Amino acid sequence: MKNINIIKKNHEFQNIIGSKRFIKSKGLVIYFKKNTLKRFRYGISVGKKMGNAVLRNKIKRQMRSMIFELLIEQNNKDVDVVLIARGLFLKKSYEDNLNELRKSLLLIK
Repeated sequence: MKNINIIKKNHEFQNIIGSKRFIKSKGLVIYFKKNTLKRFRYGISVGKKMGNAVLRNKIKRQMRSMIFELLIEQNNKDVDVVLIARGLFLKKSYEDNLNELRKSLLLIK
């Protein structure tokens, strides 16, 4: 089944980041922009400075899992979100990162 909530195109990422609306926390930067699709969409980005491909993919899997846990709460929002991992993301536990993401997503209006 195709997941229609994922942002994959580079121009969509650049459009959301270019809106310059963001929330910073210790482990994440969240860029967001309203959309007209009436559903929550997300994209995940992990820079090469975070580690090798195995580690970056692990981070993306964890972030995807956190989004799926929070998707029920966020599904009524019509917003596009780009999640960018920062250095402290690796040093904190999954639960801490999940709580940080939950608090950050609640701030989006």
